Amino acid sequence: MTPDIDFGNDHFHNRVMKPSTHSSNLSNPRGRPREFDMDDALDKAIPLFCARGFHGASINDIAESMELTVGSIYKAFKDKRGVFLAAIDRQLSIRQAALRDMIAAQKSGRDKLRAALMFYAGVSNCDADIQQGCLIVSTTVELATFDDEIANRAKDSFKRREVIIAELLKTGEADGSIAASSNNAATARLMLCLMQGLIVIGKAGRTRKELMAVVDAAMKTLD
Repeated sequence: MTPDIDFGNDHFHNRVMKPSTHSSNLSNPRGRPREFDMDDALDKAIPLFCARGFHGASINDIAESMELTVGSIYKAFKDKRGVFLAAIDRQLSIRQAALRDMIAAQKSGRDKLRAALMFYAGVSNCDADIQQGCLIVSTTVELATFDDEIANRAKDSFKRREVIIAELLKTGEADGSIAASSNNAATARLMLCLMQGLIVIGKAGRTRKELMAVVDAAMKTLD
């Protein structure tokens, strides 16, 4: 049975976007209305931010990747930070939906937890469509030390992931697939650190086989 896990609202709040629509009517250089799909534009910006980070991506780089004019970007997002926060929001939304589906497809709590670990291993290594990395992880490293707002958002995001892991441990304990003594806060935090570490070492070029071995070793701690 799939646990009733509250994934929460794992999104950054972007002050300059209009959340009620996915399209924006903007003016092109000649003043005529111009429309673009917000999600599509952000999907094009995400790989750039993953590759270069916030500081390494110029507004011209962002405009080129999103296939928009600089003026259109400023009109829709106000500034580069607005684009960056919206890109994080978009990636988290996509990833969270994919993780939810992957967990739901498994039967036991143990299999659900292993699937979650493998999902994060795949974020940076295994699947060509998602091996961009995780913006929330790179953002924490790049910006959280001097940006309190981003630091708090990152803490909230990691806390929600930890809660999900704890729920999966609880499910595994209930169905007998995970040892009862494994269901504790320290184990959930350990698995959270492993999840985020898999993203980092995956980006460093580790193979799928190597990451699977790490996940298998971690799962043995739950016997």
